[in-house]
Amino acid sequence: MRNKFSKQQAALTIACALAFGVFPVAASAQAMDINEKALLMDSQGEPVRSGDGKCVHTNFGPQPAWNAACHDPLPVAPAAQYVAPAPAPAAAAPVPAPVAAAPVAPVVVTENVTFDADVLFDSGKSDLRPAGRESLDAFIGKYEGLESKSIVAIGHADRMGSEASNQALSESRVDTVRSYLVSRGMSADSIQTSAVGETQPSTATADCKEAKNQANIACLQADRRVMIEISGSRTAQ
Repeated sequence: MRNKFSKQQAALTIACALAFGVFPVAASAQAMDINEKALLMDSQGEPVRSGDGKCVHTNFGPQPAWNAACHDPLPVAPAAQYVAPAPAPAAAAPVPAPVAAAPVAPVVVTENVTFDADVLFDSGKSDLRPAGRESLDAFIGKYEGLESKSIVAIGHADRMGSEASNQALSESRVDTVRSYLVSRGMSADSIQTSAVGETQPSTATADCKEAKNQANIACLQADRRVMIEISGSRTAQ
């Protein structure tokens, strides 16, 4: 009975609407299609409103579709709230590389070396004897490893004979020694030579006589020599 009554009520509502001129008769067929719309519509497709301005519902049929004129606005989803990204973690401070200790410079000491090569000669001669070569070879061994090297070679003669001949003999002896050192690889420019003849004897006059005999020749052997002096710097070990 409820459905029947409702249909009758809807028909009555439509009749009233026609009587009061709400919409023309031509729209009655559309208005009667209440099972589809569930809202009472006029000929312009607009909902029929009551005296207080509300849309007229048929009270039967399917749930009416949303209509802008008769329903509240559709709910709008709230905008997503902006969330600032988390700050990037601070970079770790770089670990400084270990600093290697500066090497300690070696201590350089100046070592002054005076080496008497004891290069001895026969009386009246300037040729090297085997013992003289051995003395020079030992001297070369001490020369190696020195820096800022300087070499001084001084020729001597005994006091037998004249001063002029002894001077010439001392010069010849020192030249012989210098030539031998150069032949073993020493720089000729690094060797300074001089000759003093019989003026700087190492023997005393009272000990050795000037008479030319075997005893005096042997006594004066120390004066027939070339003295070699080397100076330079050597790195301390």
